[in-house]
Amino acid sequence: MSQGEQTPASPDTIESIAIIGMAGRFPGAPDLPTFWANLRSGVESIPFFNDQGLRQAGVDDRVLADPRYVRARAVIEGVDLFDAAFFGYSPPDAELIDPQQRVFLECASEALERAGYDPDRYDGAVGVYAGSTLNGYLYNIVSHPVFAANGLPALIGAGPDFLTTRVSYKLNLRGPSVTVQTACSTSLVAVHHACRGLLDGDCDMALAGGVSIGVPVIRGHVHQEGGILSPDGHCRAFDKDARGTVTGHGVGIVVLKRLSDAIADGDTIHAVLRGTAINNDGSGKIGYTAPSVDGQAEVIALAHATAGVDSTSVSYVEAHGTGTSLGDPIEMTALMQVFKGAPGTCSLGSLKTNVGHLDAAAGVASLIKTVLSLEHGEIPPSLNFTEPNPKIDFGSGPFMVNTSLKAWT
Repeated sequence: MSQGEQTPASPDTIESIAIIGMAGRFPGAPDLPTFWANLRSGVESIPFFNDQGLRQAGVDDRVLADPRYVRARAVIEGVDLFDAAFFGYSPPDAELIDPQQRVFLECASEALERAGYDPDRYDGAVGVYAGSTLNGYLYNIVSHPVFAANGLPALIGAGPDFLTTRVSYKLNLRGPSVTVQTACSTSLVAVHHACRGLLDGDCDMALAGGVSIGVPVIRGHVHQEGGILSPDGHCRAFDKDARGTVTGHGVGIVVLKRLSDAIADGDTIHAVLRGTAINNDGSGKIGYTAPSVDGQAEVIALAHATAGVDSTSVSYVEAHGTGTSLGDPIEMTALMQVFKGAPGTCSLGSLKTNVGHLDAAAGVASLIKTVLSLEHGEIPPSLNFTEPNPKIDFGSGPFMVNTSLKAWT
């Protein structure tokens, strides 16, 4: 059906999905309480490195001499640490495992615990839907002498295909284990498939999310004009001076259940997912890495129709918001095609202004931010916004960039 023909579903006929647990580690935040404290306080958790630290991390002097080299990256602490014994690994075995998989396994265990479930005593099937980012650790393993003598365990330890099945094996989960790889949309695509798996009866509970930890950890980037990466290490989403974002590390997981089951089981319900949607632009865009207005508008309208939601009832949108001169106007044009309402009635924010672009973990990090905002009844500020991008006509839609902490009423 075309956008104009979509009829919102009746809320009475929709089986929604409950978020009953969450866990995550983000730049400047080893846990979700710290993450929320940073968000509401407007903390920009993007550190800058000195040349000495970068040299020690292996950055060549010729790279450091490049005037375009930006010494910033939003990293998480302790990626080299892992409680191997807790998960039944020996130290040599643990060394073969990609840090992304180690951290994700720890967070998966924490997420289930926070949801109040011991998988050994849960009768239902628990699925895992998630993905990780480009794996630099695998290259280290392949070039290491241990690989020649222990190739298969090394490939299993560092291969991205084994992210979700490792969690299912170590936590004794018997639902689907689906590794999703769709670049920076990975974790939200994982959430979408987890919701479908629950609604289709493939599982009774699901872990969904993503992880992104680049190896080597300490790095900057070379700015290229017109590219996605910022020239000064700051992300200015929707601003006139927006010229890109910063790479970042993070891991986020949500625990999902059919709402009716969550209510019947007395679970803590942090938020409810009324509907999700997914599509692709096809060839209808100016380039492979550029989004299209029509594709984004269609999937937003489809999500609203699936959820039975009228756009005028939405008071906050957590945007992709990369802070690029091309991407921001396209995203806002698509949003304004779907959202109706008086100017200034819907707040807009972008987590990337706080922690950079978390790649495979970006979507679930924004979802967790929004859930925490709902729970606390506050909308945190979107940072580094002073004057609108002139290519965005904010007057033609309901949106306003939220630049200060305010009550969510």
